[in-house]
Amino acid sequence: MEKLEVAGLTHHFGFTKILENINFTLQKGEVLSIVGPSGGGKTTLLHLCADLLDVTEGRVHNTFASSSFAFQEARLLPWKNVLDNIMLGLLACGEKRASALERAKKIALRFGLEESDFEKFPKDLSGGMRQRVSFARALVTKPSLLFLDEPFSALDIGLKRELQNILIEMIDKKEISILFITHDLMEAIRLSDTILLLKADPGHIVKAFTYKMPQKQRDDTFVYQESAKILQDSEIIATFELELK
Repeated sequence: MEKLEVAGLTHHFGFTKILENINFTLQKGEVLSIVGPSGGGKTTLLHLCADLLDVTEGRVHNTFASSSFAFQEARLLPWKNVLDNIMLGLLACGEKRASALERAKKIALRFGLEESDFEKFPKDLSGGMRQRVSFARALVTKPSLLFLDEPFSALDIGLKRELQNILIEMIDKKEISILFITHDLMEAIRLSDTILLLKADPGHIVKAFTYKMPQKQRDDTFVYQESAKILQDSEIIATFELELK
């Protein structure tokens, strides 16, 4: 069974301890989010799990067959057009260009791009369109595990919901597992099977919240109600410093 297992993970930058004794397991087909305030070590934790940083203390064991990463910024190559950016992972894996091109076109349309956008370069795209391309690039290779670094934070509410619905469809079909970080509790409730609360200085997990209802059944009423509940939790209040002064 594919899984991502994190055990005893601690990390320093110089003499500063960023993370301390992080432990969790993400099983195949699950969505796990890590929430917490800015500067708490969330991105560092995600980079360690994605093998973008070296683990020096503790263990990250990843048995997923493949993975990809969507960042907060689109990070497109400015000298390549939309289709060439989407195809990067496919070509790197050895797929022939003709086949990669067809797959890139198909997923670009799925993510709301038009055929007239295919030859455009990143400088010619809006921020929302660039993020569509970023998601398409991350998912065109059909990864088993998707890492998400606050990819919805700069998007308007309509595009955010549109991209979330694509992910929810994939989750419902058991096509993907997701580990993502966010400071948006409503976003975490909408998408996650498990939410881990990361408290800062150094980053350590203080609580887990679990949701059994399938993501496809979580309407706005459910999300609003669960958000109201979670905002009354003492650990949430302390971690996000929500107390009235």
